[in-house]
Amino acid sequence: MLQNIAIGQYVPGHSFLHRADPRSKMLFIILFAFLVFMANNATTYVILLAFTAMLILLSRLSMVYILKSLRPVWILVLFTVVLHLLITKGGDVYFRWGWFSIEEQGVTQAIFISLRVSLLVLVSSLLTLTTSPIDLTEGLERLLGPFGRVGVPVHEIALMMSIALRFIPTLMEETDKIMKAQMARGANFTSGNLIRRAQNLIPIVIPLFISAFRRAEELALAMEARGYRGGVGRTRLRKLTLGWRDGSIAAASLVLALVIGWWRT
Repeated sequence: MLQNIAIGQYVPGHSFLHRADPRSKMLFIILFAFLVFMANNATTYVILLAFTAMLILLSRLSMVYILKSLRPVWILVLFTVVLHLLITKGGDVYFRWGWFSIEEQGVTQAIFISLRVSLLVLVSSLLTLTTSPIDLTEGLERLLGPFGRVGVPVHEIALMMSIALRFIPTLMEETDKIMKAQMARGANFTSGNLIRRAQNLIPIVIPLFISAFRRAEELALAMEARGYRGGVGRTRLRKLTLGWRDGSIAAASLVLALVIGWWRT
């Protein structure tokens, strides 16, 4: 499961989304997240699902590979479903056994919240899968540029955010290696009660933290050795420019917002 996390990874390509400006993609994700929380009926969620499927087709990436990005959050989705089935009441009663009952509002909310989490993870994965680390850093820096006029270290913030995203798959890969090494030494992470399983994670957490600090130190030394001094006076190999693809994304975002607003009850 750790190897199937798509957030933070980049897959080179020449698709519509790969060639779009990272600023337009990030702004679209912000709008999409807002629309996901605005959706409140089956029609609006079907529209969002169809739009997400269209984005996946435009990325020219494997549908199976992108859907694997949902696997790490299935526990959160399952917990959310169970929580709403137990707590949210109202409408027709589908099942009753003693104090436990499954009612219409609980099922509806469980489905809607699960779709929200899934849609947000899928679209966020598409951002990192189709945007190189350099473009992602520059896009963040350009979007946060106005804050630099009031003393905010825009370049450093953008760099930290992009590095954090890119470290996700690296740390997951390191965690997988540590788990396999501990299992080869007789560690068991699947048996015992909850407290016992939490105790079994200690041999994973400590080496993972040590490895993360070591990688951070190596990265800092490498940047210092290459003369990195922040964003002041830095030049860029490729300038970000808005094109027809970004105009198409803006137009599609406007249409999507109007459609969701129209069908929202």
